[in-house]
Amino acid sequence: INSLLRFNRGENSHFLLQVYRQGLQAIPLSVDLWLHYINFLRETAEPNDPQAEATIRSAYEHAVLAAGTDFRSDRLWEAYINWETELGNLANVTAVYDRVLGIPTQLYSHHFQRFRDHVQNNLPKHFLPLEEFVRLRKELAATNGHGEGEAPPEDIELPPGNEDLADPAKLVTEIENMRHRVMESRQEVFNHNEHEVSKRWAFEDGIKRPYFHVKPLEKTQLNNWREYLDFEIENGSLERVVVLFERCLVACALYEDLWIKYAKYMENHSIEGVRNVFKRACMIHLPKKPTIHLLWGAFEEQQGNIEEARGILKTVEEAVPGLAMVRLRRVSLERRHGNLEGAEALLRDAIENAKNASESSFYSIKLARHLFKVQKSLQKARKVLLEAIEKDKVSPRLYLNLLELEYSGDVRQSEEDILACFDRALSSPMHLESRLTFSQRKVEFLEDFGSDVNTLVAAYEEHQKLLKEQESSKRKAENGSQEPDLKKQRMDEHGMNQGHMMPDMQANHSAYNYNWYQQYNYQNPWGYGQYYPPPPT
Repeated sequence: INSLLRFNRGENSHFLLQVYRQGLQAIPLSVDLWLHYINFLRETAEPNDPQAEATIRSAYEHAVLAAGTDFRSDRLWEAYINWETELGNLANVTAVYDRVLGIPTQLYSHHFQRFRDHVQNNLPKHFLPLEEFVRLRKELAATNGHGEGEAPPEDIELPPGNEDLADPAKLVTEIENMRHRVMESRQEVFNHNEHEVSKRWAFEDGIKRPYFHVKPLEKTQLNNWREYLDFEIENGSLERVVVLFERCLVACALYEDLWIKYAKYMENHSIEGVRNVFKRACMIHLPKKPTIHLLWGAFEEQQGNIEEARGILKTVEEAVPGLAMVRLRRVSLERRHGNLEGAEALLRDAIENAKNASESSFYSIKLARHLFKVQKSLQKARKVLLEAIEKDKVSPRLYLNLLELEYSGDVRQSEEDILACFDRALSSPMHLESRLTFSQRKVEFLEDFGSDVNTLVAAYEEHQKLLKEQESSKRKAENGSQEPDLKKQRMDEHGMNQGHMMPDMQANHSAYNYNWYQQYNYQNPWGYGQYYPPPPT
């Protein structure tokens, strides 16, 4: 901004003014930018313009309101005080001092000393507001025992109608007493402010890089910012907390968790404030961070801005394509608001544009769940899973979800479909470990619900064959004729797939949780004698 301003300073004042205002709107906490802006106003003001003074004072007021509570805002306050002093507005100078003396800043003691000099070098009637001057004069008069007919000193004016004292000694005494009272009342403010500064000094000392840089901040500095924010949230005012967040997010603009912390804090204070934080984070600093976009979308949905929420989620998905968390949030948004066809279309689009078979299977399972649980269409859900199996025949997750689907109804009426699902899995090119699990579950199902013992015995015999194949495979691996890493990879995949089962499957222990089934020792030939007493001898 400064380079642009230097280049154009002599060409177009109106253009420069707009640049300054846009810069201050974007970075209202910049003390340097405020000082440059105000100096520009002073330099370009017409000498005879009656509104110039009011315009500059208004700019100073906007500056201290925006950045005056910054711990390092002392140069701004000093500039304001010096300007009012140059104009001879001593009462205004006092008013500015009264504000800064209560704000914890780095040079708090310097301000107090300068205020002391201001009081000592000027007469009270010149540097005090009329209301305070009259009040102090009356208090002193009462303390000194002046009677009703006794007039005040010449330089300590009361409202019209009173006569002046001619005694110079009393005049000097009154002035000194009034100065003492003024400093005494400000001393209490200073003492309190000094205590507040001491509580923040260590945090401020820990800020080594208050400006933005693409290089990551050290962990100690990040922790210092977080602890400082927690302290200010607990002890400070809304104004101080907001200013500290703004300072923090200059240096930490690329840290998503701090933007989220800011938005959550503002939730208790201002809806527009929350929206402003999210907009700045998502549209300027973090356009490719999905988590904060999801939170912004949820926030707008909470406010009833459904179209805005849709746009937010769509934007981040376009910026970072392929994120399942974003696509699923878009699906859930449509489902929550009754657009079931839209939710289905988003899932089908994800299946069609999947980068690989695993991703396609993932979305196929989500679509099947949606069709079955939300749209109540068993046939459509089954079709989706069967089509997915044709594309990805080695995914245990697909067979497990199809099995759960078939198992959801009356098992006696669905026995044929359930067995067909088992057979489809057992005849697939899945790894042996996965097929063995399905084989065992098939035996368990027939044991619990099967209608034909011949089918049960045949299933058991198939299971025994797979067990022998497994043993043979283990021996080959031990002899080094089989690649152990491949087996480990398959086992890890199988364990992962088990963790991705649908919640209904995980809860349906009678159908799918077969860990306890090992106690029946199906690896050995059935010996019914273990369950029945031997015949009498």
